[in-house]
Parts: sequence; C-alpha cells; structure tokens
Amino acid sequence: MLFDFKAPGPVAMWMKNTYIPLDMVFIRQDGTIARIAEDTEPHSTRTIASGEDVIAVLELNAGATARAGIKPGDRVQHAMFKR
Repeated sequence: MLFDFKAPGPVAMWMKNTYIPLDMVFIRQDGTIARIAEDTEPHSTRTIASGEDVIAVLELNAGATARAGIKPGDRVQHAMFKR
C-alpha cells in the first residue's frame, strides 16, 4: 500500500490493526528512500518514525526490501514524486 501525505513532513506509522509483518519504506518528495523499517511487529502500537520529512510511505510484505536489495538512497518511480 502506498500512503500519499500530499506534503513533506515528519511521519509516524503504527501496526495496531495490521495482521502481518511489513517493511515500511519512507520516501522523500524527490522519490528517494529516506528510511526502511523492516519486519515491523503486527498489532503493535509502537510508533515508527520517518526520521525526516517524507511525502509517502510504501508498505510491503516483510522481507521484500531485503529480497529485492532495496535500501535507503534508492529511488522510487511514481508520478507523485518530483525529480
């Protein structure tokens, strides 16, 4: 799932109503990855912070970022990201 926050800013997510572990990819306005929170804990109310201003969060099944070699600094291509 891709969350579009419309404007850059600090973002905090949680897993309260999520039944499976996820990787959360925090994405800057230019499409570069700021941070990846891997293998997040289902049903947790612990906040997972972006650590800096981002415009989007992409949620993937846990382990997907490691399997695909995705890392901070990589670029996500989508019409919502400015180059």
